Amino acid sequence: MFLVEAAWYEDNMICLKLSDGKEVHFPVDKNRKLRQATDEQRGNMELICNGTGLHWPDLDEDLSVIGIMKGKFGN
Repeated sequence: MFLVEAAWYEDNMICLKLSDGKEVHFPVDKNRKLRQATDEQRGNMELICNGTGLHWPDLDEDLSVIGIMKGKFGN
C-alpha cells in the first residue's frame, strides 16, 4: 500500500514522500483544478484517509495516492 508521509507544492509540481522513502512528483497541469489554482491554493493540501489520499480544501479536490501512482490525476 502506498502511504504518504509528507506532501508539498514546489516549482509547479505536487511532491509526495512515501512511507518507503520514495518521492513521487507530478506537474499541476495534469489536474484541471490545480492548473487553474493559485500557488497558495496548491500549497494548501492535507493528507487524508491515513495517508492514502490528498485533499485541497480551497479547491474541493481530492486525489488518491493509488490513483496518482497509476497516472490518474483527476479531471
